[in-house]
Amino acid sequence: MNKPVIGITLDSEQPGGYSKFPWYAVRENYCDAVADAGGLPVPLPHQPEIADTYLNMIDGLVITGGAFDVDPVLFGDKTRHKTVVTKDRRTDFELAVTKGAIDQDMPVLGICGGQQLLNVVLGGTLIQHIPDEIENALAHEQPNPRDEPGHDITVETNTLLHQITGAKKMSVNSAHHQAVKTIADPAIINATAPDGVIEGIELPGKRFCLGVQWHPEFSIDPGDRRIFDAFIDAAT
Repeated sequence: MNKPVIGITLDSEQPGGYSKFPWYAVRENYCDAVADAGGLPVPLPHQPEIADTYLNMIDGLVITGGAFDVDPVLFGDKTRHKTVVTKDRRTDFELAVTKGAIDQDMPVLGICGGQQLLNVVLGGTLIQHIPDEIENALAHEQPNPRDEPGHDITVETNTLLHQITGAKKMSVNSAHHQAVKTIADPAIINATAPDGVIEGIELPGKRFCLGVQWHPEFSIDPGDRRIFDAFIDAAT
């Protein structure tokens, strides 16, 4: 059987470190998680002008996270928190390829910042800086290593996430200062943290359209591997 081709969005960095010129990057475990679940991982460079061409080549899309934010203008905010850092060409590409994938009913998995972008594509808004908007917020930028759990989440029943994981609680890692604020119909919330921060969203009626605020590619909780297995099954 042919493996489903899974596009994985890359991060981008300015000169310095790896190269004296601008460079792309993606953590190995994004690709490993896709491959371990039976997919063929293919990183996608930031070419918004030919997003449709990429969509013709892939069977599923993973929108990755990164140390940057979606421009608040894109979800209607007139102010910009001092902590906000944008990568405009990356966001332009991810907006284009995500909209196209949803229009084609292609399986989509948004991870961490990828969930935030997915929510904006679906018409929702974002919290620009959790400590400023959530009283007694957890340490969503966890101080312990990212390959360890940071906190638990509650999974909503009667959701795709619950159907996939079979769990009402999951232990997840946490590496974000922004989060979903409001969602737009017909998207729904499928998971929350103890402080009320939205940890998961999904779009009912699609083959697979799921966003998670944590990083399941680290496979910390048994449900993490099940997310990738279900995603690849949907793309097959």
